[in-house]
Amino acid sequence: MLRYVLGRLAQSLVALLLLLLIIFAMTRLTGDPTDLYLPLSASEAERAAFAEAQGFNDPLIVQFGRYVGEIAQGSFGESLFKARPALDVALEAFPVTLKLAAFTMAIAMACAVVLGSLAAYWPNSLFDRVVSVLTIVIASTPTFWVAIVAIVIFSISFQWLPTSGTGSAVHWILPVGVLVLTPLGLLTQVVRASMVGCLRSAYVKTAMAKGAASRRIIFVHALRNAVLPLITVAGVQATGLINGAVVIETIFGFPGIGKLMIDSIRNRDFALTVACITLAAVVVYLMNMLIDIVYSRLDPRVRIK
Repeated sequence: MLRYVLGRLAQSLVALLLLLLIIFAMTRLTGDPTDLYLPLSASEAERAAFAEAQGFNDPLIVQFGRYVGEIAQGSFGESLFKARPALDVALEAFPVTLKLAAFTMAIAMACAVVLGSLAAYWPNSLFDRVVSVLTIVIASTPTFWVAIVAIVIFSISFQWLPTSGTGSAVHWILPVGVLVLTPLGLLTQVVRASMVGCLRSAYVKTAMAKGAASRRIIFVHALRNAVLPLITVAGVQATGLINGAVVIETIFGFPGIGKLMIDSIRNRDFALTVACITLAAVVVYLMNMLIDIVYSRLDPRVRIK
């Protein structure tokens, strides 16, 4: 296990270095780096002095080494827009995104288990067909379009729900409700497909022959083995929620890492942008490793060395 964890950390470190290289290259290929830091109204003298102070006149390899070294020490620089250390600003916003993703996945998994299991227990029934059609539709519908329609209906037309903020539980309804649709649709299909095979297995037929209750057959005997594919897909969806929260947080004015990233790009705050991207990447790498470890513990056929 220790060897596996160290190996995954080494792979994640390589991927993180490549990500930092891409960010570094993009800022250089798009023009003078001082354009990312200074306002458009800055004079040539101010630009030259800033470039010299920041080392932008040094060779690119020297700049990249200094750039990675500072990040390795946890120093992403000063946020120009917030006038504070960029990492501190990103760390304050990230828990909001994590809560949003956690609430979304908890609701999606709970509903998917119930809907997918019942649809598999009554295959080809009206309930199964309705669930299949609805889950395919909601999983295929763009979340940004659903978010806009939800705002028009529930916030503008009926004025039931607020459009932005996190002041109370009511403020979370629209963002979570919109963000839950895609994972709910995908996870329901995964649970149904896995449960269909499990319900046809010999041990389930034995439980039926012994007179076990339908609820126990579905949610104890069959679900125990059907849950493994669910965990794998749920892990992928959870990491996708962290990356995909940018759109939803921006639309609903949700003060998470996604909206902060967009604001930092809009305000030409390069240090804060790098801090947000790096923090999100690190969390995604750690979540992927945790998913593999959990899967190996649940499935005795999988061994991590």
